[in-house]
Amino acid sequence: MQNLPITLEAITVLDAIEKRGSYAAAAEQLNKVPSALSYIVQKLEEQLQVTIFQKQGRRSVLTPAGKNLLIEGRIILEAVQRLAEKTQTISNGWEPKINIAISSILHCDSIFIILKQFLDQHPSIEMDISEEIMNGAWEALVDDRVDMIIGSSGEVPKQKGIQTQPLCIFDRVFVVSPDHPLTQVAQPIGHDIIAQHRAVVAHDTARQWITQTHSVISKDNYFYVPSVEYKLRAQLQGIGCGFLPRSRVQKYLDSGQLVELTLDPVLCPVPLYLAWKTVNRGKALQTVREMLIAQKANIHC
Repeated sequence: MQNLPITLEAITVLDAIEKRGSYAAAAEQLNKVPSALSYIVQKLEEQLQVTIFQKQGRRSVLTPAGKNLLIEGRIILEAVQRLAEKTQTISNGWEPKINIAISSILHCDSIFIILKQFLDQHPSIEMDISEEIMNGAWEALVDDRVDMIIGSSGEVPKQKGIQTQPLCIFDRVFVVSPDHPLTQVAQPIGHDIIAQHRAVVAHDTARQWITQTHSVISKDNYFYVPSVEYKLRAQLQGIGCGFLPRSRVQKYLDSGQLVELTLDPVLCPVPLYLAWKTVNRGKALQTVREMLIAQKANIHC
């Protein structure tokens, strides 16, 4: 690994010559004399035993070997730049990466708008987004698979060190397709009647914890799906009935593709939260959290 001929300085010189078209122009950009650049290129050619540039008129043009060297070299330059930025970021108390779980209930578009605002300000920080349902989100937080939950619901785990902030109220509506038998039943419809029909249920994503279900009235006839988006698609096809976020279904209610039914008794609203561990004091997580709280009115539940 010692005395490698390809150095960051050499790649930088090749990049400048290719972009500016001549040694003189590249030297001006790099604040060097042209002879210094010529020496670096000649030394690189000798060590690699290749020709990197050839003359075309007054311009210095890359050979095929030189072109490949610069293409891959630029990847290295970019990686080194990212590494430098990330190192400085960590030194200043900013985490290099944030893992965030978003509840399947939520419309991710409005959340992604906020996350993009953060990334525009902090482009070197990575984000890993996962979709979780019910206890699966809490489990991911407790097990340190995620740093924060957006849209957690249900009872907060009893483990110490978990903090929550109200985010929004889950505005759920009970919907079926227009040809579903329940559309012929007088409203409000009792839970005993609902229980006789197949329910579409989004699987709790918990791996080890006891799984939960929200607002499932049917007794033993279920059609399980992996997300709320799948649940919506299944109910549009008339596979079963169930609650869905109003923000997801309003356009289908307006078009007549889904029908909202009134139940008796009416189920209580479900609050959704931001949740995180208090031991995580990184500036990136704190900033994202503050941005979400400040703009929570724009998040559709």
